[in-house]
Amino acid sequence: MARWLLSPGALQAIEHEQQRRDFSLWLKSVSPTWSWDWAHLHFIREKLELVTSGECKRLALFLPPRHGKSEQVTVRYPVWRLEKTPELKIIIGAYNQTLAESFSRKARRLALSRFALSTERATAGEWETADGGGVRAVGVGAGVTGHGGDLIVIDDPVKNREEANSEVYREHVWDWYRDDLYTRLEPDGSIVLIMTRWHEDDLAGRILNSENAGDWTVISLPAEAEADDQLGREEGEALCPERFDLDALADIKTTMGRSYWALYQQAPQPQSGEFFKREWFTFENPPANMDGAVRYWDKAASADGGDYTAGVLIGKRGRLYFVMDVVRGQWSTFEREEIILKTAHRDLQRIGPSLRIWLEQEPGSGGKDSAQMTIARLAGFTVRAERPTGDKATRAEPFAAQCEAGFVRMVKAPWNDAYLDELCGFPFGKFDDQVDASSGAFNNLVGKGQTFVFNY
Repeated sequence: MARWLLSPGALQAIEHEQQRRDFSLWLKSVSPTWSWDWAHLHFIREKLELVTSGECKRLALFLPPRHGKSEQVTVRYPVWRLEKTPELKIIIGAYNQTLAESFSRKARRLALSRFALSTERATAGEWETADGGGVRAVGVGAGVTGHGGDLIVIDDPVKNREEANSEVYREHVWDWYRDDLYTRLEPDGSIVLIMTRWHEDDLAGRILNSENAGDWTVISLPAEAEADDQLGREEGEALCPERFDLDALADIKTTMGRSYWALYQQAPQPQSGEFFKREWFTFENPPANMDGAVRYWDKAASADGGDYTAGVLIGKRGRLYFVMDVVRGQWSTFEREEIILKTAHRDLQRIGPSLRIWLEQEPGSGGKDSAQMTIARLAGFTVRAERPTGDKATRAEPFAAQCEAGFVRMVKAPWNDAYLDELCGFPFGKFDDQVDASSGAFNNLVGKGQTFVFNY
């Protein structure tokens, strides 16, 4: 039957059904004054279609602020899903209850204009459809006992850099995700994670480093396109020039400094480094005779993940310093002690009697016992242990100053990339063992270490 023969009510019903099937049409209907045709929002909707169909069960979205991601994904997408499937149970999570309820309140306001809601549960914290589905809003740390989730949307589980840099808080978020939210996921349910990558060890980092990382579809769209951009942009092209062109992004970058890389580029730290920059380092083999050399060990006992043991050898000749070797691994206590001993013999052949070995002694009796054990095994070598004072950044500053001044060289070797990655990620990277070992070696080489000598 031709459209002009249908009654206004019938036409409205057809349009309503089309909107129920097409998220893009639905968005334009419920929020006609918003711009939904930007390329990045269309790209995200394509991925959400896979979530809706069940083809994608885990979707991670990393985008800059004020680009419409929360309005499209966290507020409107759940309402559209409920209009299609009124019995669907949805959980919206955020860094605190206030933000989670703000998302939920906006979603409920839209839902009220589209379909029937229950009058029994009608708060921003929890509301239901007339068919038993609905939304539960929870902040990090809040329990969701008694409420399953066919769809879980986590939007901004970290509030700011201070929280992201707190190991305690990162652990708190991980426990909340793993022990509370994930346990509420229904057997065929889906999770959508939206966040800013403040830290390599944030929730996204832990998920993507877990054994289930392969289950996740990751969409990372920086404000300025980088190589192999997922949208197919040219390198340096703005994500949404209609809203933030390159001049606007340049102003934001000038104001925000290093935080720009997390908020706008989805990189936990500036690629050029905060304490250390890649361009400071040049490759050069050291001379045969060194004025002195120190191998410094930052020890850990982790054979199956966790912290690394790192030993960095730095030598000095005149006013130049040479990073000559880095040994790093996750070993058991026995393996670690064997490697330290073998490395000492190799260093002695290379350096000669001017070699000094230093160990970082961890606090407490366990740290003292571990240092004593290593020193006993290194009988015949000049070896000392120290209890470092001050924070890691303060201890790294003297070494960083010499690197910046151009007085540090590096031997070209397979360990270079991992070493430079860690240095340039400091102090926001997940690991800092090579940084600690480097600052320890340098400071003791130039006489700035804190000595603690064992006497037998």
